[in-house]
Amino acid sequence: MLRAFKRREDLLPALQNLRERYGLSHISFLVVHSGGNAGPYPYYCTTYPDTWTRIYVDKRYFDIDPVIHVVRSELLPVDWSALDRQPRQVQNFFREARSYGIGPHGLTIPIRGRNGERSLFSVTSDLPKREWARLRASSIHELHILSHYFHEAALSASGLREDDRYRTLSGREGQCLQLLAKGRISKQIAADLGISQNAVKLYLRSTRLKLGAATSHQAVGRATFLELIEI
Repeated sequence: MLRAFKRREDLLPALQNLRERYGLSHISFLVVHSGGNAGPYPYYCTTYPDTWTRIYVDKRYFDIDPVIHVVRSELLPVDWSALDRQPRQVQNFFREARSYGIGPHGLTIPIRGRNGERSLFSVTSDLPKREWARLRASSIHELHILSHYFHEAALSASGLREDDRYRTLSGREGQCLQLLAKGRISKQIAADLGISQNAVKLYLRSTRLKLGAATSHQAVGRATFLELIEI
């Protein structure tokens, strides 16, 4: 489904489709920095209500939203329950967001591209706390990979980045990345392929270097986008 979209207009339907498939309330994608000379927050795509999106932009909530700061210091997904909500303005911000059906639970995945791009992929849920914990645990691996795939596709479709070439993956590199995409860890990949765990780590490191990825999940997303592997 994600491979099918090529234009900016295709991005929102893709987010809506993902939201329905995973049983989420909303999904939001924000390019914090495009790596070029564009101004702040050059592109966003969200399933949030239009009214809330306008309020968020008009009141410059970019400046106080603690989710935005995740991209500056984190590489791994951050649950919103771990965010600092002590400042009164932040408390008021989340309270107002709740009034428009945003939250109360959320997860944000920071994405860093090879050309300095930085993006945020956030999902929200209004499920009871225990059900949200189960949904998060069952879907976080796939959402982590899909967020990096969406980053690659969105930057291309929005015109913020021209497609460029990558070095071809070797057979072993492709196999290791393919198995990682299926949720296997290094020890399991080593057993599946009959090689050492250290060899697996070297192959995955090599794929990250070839694909210009900061993490293995990002390498999976990028390789999928480029149709080097299937998920």
